[in-house]
Amino acid sequence: MIHWSMRYLTSVPTPKKISVIGLGTWQFGSSEWGYGDGYAEAGSTAIVRRALELGVTLFDTAEVYGFGRSERILGEALGDDASNAFVATKVFPVLPTAPVVEQRAVASANRLGVHRLDLYQVHQPNPVVRDRTTMRGMAALQKVGLVGEVGVSNYSLGRWQEAEAALGSRVLSNQVQYSLVDRRPEHDLLPWAEATGRIVIAFSPLGQGLLSGRYDADHLPTNGVRRFNPMFLPENLRRATGLITSLREVADAHDASPAQIALAWLVHHPNVVAIPGASSVAQLESNAAAADITLADDEYAALSAASDRLDLVTGIQTLGPIARKLAHR
Repeated sequence: MIHWSMRYLTSVPTPKKISVIGLGTWQFGSSEWGYGDGYAEAGSTAIVRRALELGVTLFDTAEVYGFGRSERILGEALGDDASNAFVATKVFPVLPTAPVVEQRAVASANRLGVHRLDLYQVHQPNPVVRDRTTMRGMAALQKVGLVGEVGVSNYSLGRWQEAEAALGSRVLSNQVQYSLVDRRPEHDLLPWAEATGRIVIAFSPLGQGLLSGRYDADHLPTNGVRRFNPMFLPENLRRATGLITSLREVADAHDASPAQIALAWLVHHPNVVAIPGASSVAQLESNAAAADITLADDEYAALSAASDRLDLVTGIQTLGPIARKLAHR
């Protein structure tokens, strides 16, 4: 029996309520996660239906996920309940001129089976095409009612602010990688979001599973995405032991799992929501339950300190724990 309730974002007013724990659907229809056709055809639908029952409203997808299959699977699973969900998708900005953005939004809405995209995000900043023309398309979509809120993804603070200036109204969110493994958004994105009433949407909130506590040097991941990720090298798994130990200690105090505590740490911030994926209904239930965990200030500080000491030997982490935070000053 589940005796908890979903929590919703209160720091930023939106027409539809946004659950602080959402569902990311990158793996819907994508073979690289190794979930198979059964997952795409039945498992994902069961996950979405259960998410709705538990009060999850935020569902995030993109036109590039499974080359449109994720949107179709999500749309079919939501069915008539899509009107009660906060559905977010993304345009892949190969040539994000205004007409292209408008055309791609119509295509995404058709795949999702909705008349309105609650949040339409630019998936990546285009290095050549600035946001002036992209946001003209977004403004036109908002004007005709096909798009509710506009968002961006993987944007620096400066580029996020440029996008908002180009739109002439709020760009509600910036979806970025954020977790106890990667805290770069704390340098400037989070302070600005809090000061202006914007949202940071955390993807890979469990460090692609590193923070789940399931893996160590003797228990390596088997699926392709993780197996070839340098973050899961045996040396890195050894280096993460201190952080995982801290997660377990806090988890024991809350009768929770390390993954739930890692999610609770994220949404402790009033302007952060997280979109973990789920390979099963049980995992979805576990993720959603994290919304009901309130960390004490000393628990939050202890986890942050353990994260500060983390020094992985991959990507930005090769800079060490202090330089990691300062990397995009």
